[in-house]
Amino acid sequence: MRVFITGGAGFIGSHLAEALLAHGHEVLILDNLSTGSIDNIAHIKGRPGFEYFIDTVENEPLLAELIDRSDVVFHFAAAVGVKLIVEQPVHTIETNVHGTEVVLKHANKKKKLVVIASTSEVYGKSNDVPFREDSDLVLGPTPKHRWAYACSKAIDEFLALAYWKERKLPVIIVRFFNTVGPRQTGRYGMVIPNFVRQALAGEPITVFGDGTQTRAFTHVHDVVGALITLMQTPAAIGQVINIGNTQEVTITNLAGRIRELCGSTSTVKFIPYEEAYESGFEDMPRRVPDLTKVHAMIGYEPKHDLDDILVQVIDYFRGK
Repeated sequence: MRVFITGGAGFIGSHLAEALLAHGHEVLILDNLSTGSIDNIAHIKGRPGFEYFIDTVENEPLLAELIDRSDVVFHFAAAVGVKLIVEQPVHTIETNVHGTEVVLKHANKKKKLVVIASTSEVYGKSNDVPFREDSDLVLGPTPKHRWAYACSKAIDEFLALAYWKERKLPVIIVRFFNTVGPRQTGRYGMVIPNFVRQALAGEPITVFGDGTQTRAFTHVHDVVGALITLMQTPAAIGQVINIGNTQEVTITNLAGRIRELCGSTSTVKFIPYEEAYESGFEDMPRRVPDLTKVHAMIGYEPKHDLDDILVQVIDYFRGK
C-alpha cells in the first residue's frame, strides 16, 4: 500500500513510517516540524518508496494531493504534551480540530481509510479504571485550559465517527496511552524523557504533584505493530480502540526506578502543579486502559514491560 502520515516526523509517526517501509509499503509524510524533527526521519530519507514534505495540513492543495495518492491516511498531526497545551490553548484547539476537519474532508472525496490518533486524555477525570472505549468521558470545567486538549480530541472522534455514519468514510480511532520509546523528546512535558535526562545529568528529578498519580507506559513498537495490523482489519472500521499497556506505576516509583537504572545520585524533587503548570491545574490520578477490545480484534498483547522501555530510552539519551 501507499500510506500517508500527517505529523510523520513526530515521535510515533516516524516509528510508524520506518515500520511501514520495512513491511514493503510506500510512505508519504507531511510535517511542519513544530513538534516533530527532521532528525527523526534522517535515517529513512532516500529510501525507495519514501517521500517527505515540510508543510502544514492547512496547505489544502498539497494535503488533497497526498491523500489522493495514498491508500491509507494516518492523521497524527496535532498539538501534544501537557506543557504545550497549557501554554498555547488557542494553538491546541485550532490545530487539533481544524486539522482533523480538513483531513476528513479530503479523504472523503475518494473514501480513503483514515486512522485518527486520539488519546487517553479524553477519559478526563473518570474514576472508572481501567478505561473502556465505551466509558463515560468526565472533563473538567472550561476555564481550566488543561482540559482543552481532551475536549479537542473528543471533537475529533465525534467528527470522524460522524463521517463514518453519515458519509461512509472508513475511519478507525485509536486512543494512545502514554506511548514512550527512543526519539521521544521531553520538551513538552513527557515524563520519562525528562526524568531520564535529569538523572543522567545528575540534576534533581522533578515530580509534579505528590507523585501518587499512576500511569501505564507503552513501548512505541507495540503501538506501531498494532496500528499496522488495524489498518488491514476491516472489523476495526468505525471503531474506537485503546492501545496501551496495563503495567501501572506511580510517578514517584518511576522516578526511583529511572534513577536506579541510570546509576544516578539525583534527588527527587516534588513540585506543586500550580508551580509546574498553572493555578488550579488538575491531573488524572490513574490512567490505565482496558485492552479487551484490541486483544479480541487483533490479538494485541504488549511485548515490552516498563524496564524494557526505560533501558531503551536511557540508552538513546546516552547515545545522544
